Amino acid sequence: MTTGQSQSHPRNPTPTPTPVPSHAARARSFNAAAAQYAANRPSYPPALLDAVEEEAGRSLTGARVVDVGAGTGIATALLHARGADVVAVEPGEGMAAQFHATLPGLPIVRGNGDALPLAAATADFLTYAQAWHWTDTARSVPEALRVLRPGGALALWWNTDALDVDWIADSADRISRFFGIDVRAEQSKSADRTDLADPSGRLRFARRVVRWSRRVPVDTHLANIGSHSAFLVTPEARRTAFLAEERAHLLKVFPDGVVEETYDVLLLVALNT
Repeated sequence: MTTGQSQSHPRNPTPTPTPVPSHAARARSFNAAAAQYAANRPSYPPALLDAVEEEAGRSLTGARVVDVGAGTGIATALLHARGADVVAVEPGEGMAAQFHATLPGLPIVRGNGDALPLAAATADFLTYAQAWHWTDTARSVPEALRVLRPGGALALWWNTDALDVDWIADSADRISRFFGIDVRAEQSKSADRTDLADPSGRLRFARRVVRWSRRVPVDTHLANIGSHSAFLVTPEARRTAFLAEERAHLLKVFPDGVVEETYDVLLLVALNT
């Protein structure tokens, strides 16, 4: 997006953007913040799993589902409640420990989408909630096709900010300036191009968008923002200062201290044909 950087002012200079560390460092950052992630990240609406079933042409109930990059188990819990026979796969020690604490009765194995610790042709569904972008598609696409049964479905989804909502767009602009990136352009590019999910072109993705919202205290909203990897790897003083300023902006929009977050869940589903 065009961030509209503010002009410099002698008493209010444009802040120096915070550099974003490496992909690997960001991926590792979740382990130390697993409890924060579990407590504050949004879940997903029932309509999302309806859409997964519609695109896959079969029910999740009774299906063998592998939830990869399961994190603290937000999506795994929904899949289990839907009646799926689900096993989680998670690479991070801290995230896996939080998963065990939150969902002690559900199975989880350590691993990642680039080298799944599973036998061939054993899954009806492979799901990736907020996780496919952490994989190397040159490896994760062949692994998905190996593990899925014929006719099985690979379902990828992400909660993305509804940037047509004014206050959310304003917040995205502030985050863009903080990191020196174009949040709107990055989100738009990812949402419009299914080929980014599989540059090899081996998979044919159907694309759906499901809008939903939740109302949460401003502290939960800020903790949700702070649980994203770009913030987790930002020096604490800068992160704290940004979130304090963001609180002031939000309380002007939501003076009762309750924030209505609106999301567009981007869903991509491909069948193993």
